[in-house]
Parts: sequence; C-alpha cells; structure tokens
Amino acid sequence: MLTRVKSAVAGFMGGIMAGGSSGSGGNPGSELPLKFPYMRPDFLGLSPDEIECSADHIARPILILKETRRLPWATGYAEVINAGKSALNEDQACCEVVVARRRPMSYCPPSTPTKTPTAKRRNSLPNGEGLGLRMEHSTLGEESEGLVFHYWALFDGHAGSGAAVVASRLLQHHIACQLQAVIEILRNLASPPPTVLGEEPDCNPYLQGNTPHRALTRAASLRGATGAPGSPCSTPPPPRFFTEKKIQHESLVIGAIENAFKEMDAQIEREKQVFNITGGCTALTVVYLLGKLFVGNAGDSRAIIIRNNEIIPMSTEFTPESERQRLQFLGFMQPHLLGNEFTHLEFPRRVQRKEVGKRMLYRDFTMNGWAYKTIEDEDLKFPLIYGEGKKVKVYNLTHYEHGADDVLVMGTDGLWDVLSNQEVAEAVTAFLANCDPDDLHRYTMAAQDLVMRARGILRDRGWRITNERLGSGDDISVFIIPLMYGNRQP
Repeated sequence: MLTRVKSAVAGFMGGIMAGGSSGSGGNPGSELPLKFPYMRPDFLGLSPDEIECSADHIARPILILKETRRLPWATGYAEVINAGKSALNEDQACCEVVVARRRPMSYCPPSTPTKTPTAKRRNSLPNGEGLGLRMEHSTLGEESEGLVFHYWALFDGHAGSGAAVVASRLLQHHIACQLQAVIEILRNLASPPPTVLGEEPDCNPYLQGNTPHRALTRAASLRGATGAPGSPCSTPPPPRFFTEKKIQHESLVIGAIENAFKEMDAQIEREKQVFNITGGCTALTVVYLLGKLFVGNAGDSRAIIIRNNEIIPMSTEFTPESERQRLQFLGFMQPHLLGNEFTHLEFPRRVQRKEVGKRMLYRDFTMNGWAYKTIEDEDLKFPLIYGEGKKVKVYNLTHYEHGADDVLVMGTDGLWDVLSNQEVAEAVTAFLANCDPDDLHRYTMAAQDLVMRARGILRDRGWRITNERLGSGDDISVFIIPLMYGNRQP
C-alpha cells in the first residue's frame, strides 16, 4: 500500500513537471499550436483508450507489436512508461521503409555550411506530409528512380516529449533529402565518388593512372576522343604533386545522415519560435543501405549486435571527439587563430581556383562522413586538417552468414542504465534459443522479455530486477532487428 502511495505521489509530481496530464505533449502555458500531437508509435496501432491505459505509472504495462502487425525484417519492438518522473512516455520510435527519389537540390533544406542565421532559413520540410517518401512493404524493390532504405529510430525526450515527437516524424525525411543529392553516385558503385561534381575522370590521366601518350585509333581520333587533336583533354594537365583521398560510397551515406541530424536540430530550433515544441531529445538511428547498416547516435541511447554469441558495440553514449573534430571546432569558433591562412573545413585535396563555384566533397567538425558543398574563395585557403581522419564503424551484412538468433538490439537509456551489454546479450540469446526459429513474432517477444528484465517487478522497496537490484524507473524502448533478413525479406 505504501508503495502505491509513493508511486501515486511520484506520478502526480511528474505530471506537474511535464506540464500536466492533458496528453498534448506541449507546454500548457504556451499559446503556440503544437507541431504534432503527442502519440505513441504509429506501428503499434493503439487506440486513444489504449494510449491512456499505457500511461499507468503504477502497473507500467509493457506495450508490444500486435501479432497481426509486421515491421520490416520481422523487427521486434516493446516499450514501457516510466515510474512517475513525467506524465507522458517521452520516448518515441519509428520504423519505415523509405524511398529517396530524384528531386532538385532546392527541394531539400540546406546541407552545406551557410552564414545565414538559422532563424532566417526557409523551412523546406514544414510537416513531412505529402512527400511520398514512405514506402509500402508490398512495393519494395519496385522503385527504379530512387534509393530505397530501411530505417529504425529511437528518440528519448528530455524536459518534455515535443522534440522527440517531431524528430520521430521528420528525421527520416531529412535523411532522404540528403541522399537525394548523391543518388546518381550511390547507384553507380562501379565508379568512385567524384571529388568535384561534373568533373570527367578520364580527363585527368595523372590521377586515374592512365598513360597520357596512349595510341588512338583513327575512329577514336575522328570522334574527338581524349588525347585526340582538338579534344578537350588533348593537352595533358600538369601533374599534381599532392595526394588525393579516395572517398568511398559509404562515406557519402554517413555524411548524409550526419547532415540530416544537423538539419533536424536546426528545424526544431527554428520552429520552436512558431510551434509549441517542448524539450529536446536524443536520437539513435539505423539505416540499411548498400548492404550495410549505418548507425547514427546523438545522446545516451545504445545499439549492439549479437552475432554467434559475440557482442559488437555499434554505438556508445560517450563518444570522444577525434583530434580532427576538436581542432576544426576550435578553428570554427576562433577564426582569428587561423591567421587568415587556413580553413577549418577539410577536403580530399587542396582546392584549386578553377573549382570555385563547383560542388566538391568536404567535411567539418560535426561530420565523420563526407558531403558536397559549393566551393567559395574562402575554401582556397590551406586546410587546417590535412590527412586521414577516423572512420565511422559501419556493419557490412554481406560479409557474414547470419542465423535466426543474430540480431541488432537498439535501446534507450532506460535499458542500459540497469543492464550491461553482456546481460542484454545473454538474455536475448537465451530467449531466442527457446523459440521456434520460424516464428516471426519471436523478436517482439524477445523485446518484451528484455524490457521486463530492465523494468523489474514492483516490490515493497520499488521496482526490482535480478539480485534485488533497483530496476529502471525510466521510459524503456527496445528494437530487436534480425540480421538474416538483410538480403532477403521475411
């Protein structure tokens, strides 16, 4: 009885801190309209009554995917509300198959460094509706004019659920927009990404390793082929005495995800001026593209891969910046230290004056991947960082044979606060070993079991897990993604 009283008081106080239990997810003292109403993930298919019942801070029912519903790759999902620290479940989740179609660059928000104040930038994605980016499972593989990628994401709201709700609705659209700029490059895996967009690789024999004085047939000469008299490349360019980095296609995907995070953050900051968007949020995303899993993380959520009893960390809540990023950030914040001779941006090689106005690969202190920007006179300065940087860890599904029990686990901090990577791996492995390998609902049941282990059981001294340790009183959200479906659909 005493525990119930404590939980009720905690729930009441949490409701006050969260702005009441109106269910709106916004600040009740604000006259601004909500960007999006508070909700639970669409794929759960909950009715308003079910959403209200799920907000019981005493019983803390675990919500799972219904047996009649399916997520891509037979993904499992489970969640539970906190023990009373806030009136609403501030976690959000999203799982979709998305298509990035060819569109003009002006369609997307800016993805290159700009001196325009954030508040004055035009918002190209006001609400994410009508973009046609979500793809039905039945049409998978039928998209011939774009890139199709799988997308999973968890968001943990802080000081309100508003930012998490907005990010769960829009971040995938920002990723799609960033990928639109490099669709043609990513669809042509046989050729490396050009350093300068529109540059003809064959016109530079010194960089391509070709022989400048190769013999030409009469037909090739008449066609004006490279090396023929009068052809654009008849005069070999002078050799360049500097190295050029070889940028891989996966780095463009990494850069697109990183830029999408920045644009999502900028949009939330911008729209807080006109919409009632409470708090901030962490973000943990997984994108499947080019046969690889790309894990992006901002905050204290975490993802691990469990493969043949091996644990592979795919993200951690504490990621130290590399020296490159630290120095670039310092140069960005204190430009006078660069002495008007250096630029804080990094390029694969030195920028040449003839490339001003063209779009070239770059990265700044916020990025580990690469993206394209329009070259300006400022970029002709010597780069502050010159050399190889740290690579982002990407998991290539095609390099391994995966069984039914090999999975990727995504969880918000409510899971990892009380369970270690090893405990999570052991729990998931043991549960799946007792399930029918052909049962597609097994991954949702495993997610439910994992959430239950982290939440614990309500006893006289609060929520307790194994060995009478204190259970998690936070919101908990978990995805369990089977890896064997990376190259085949269930």
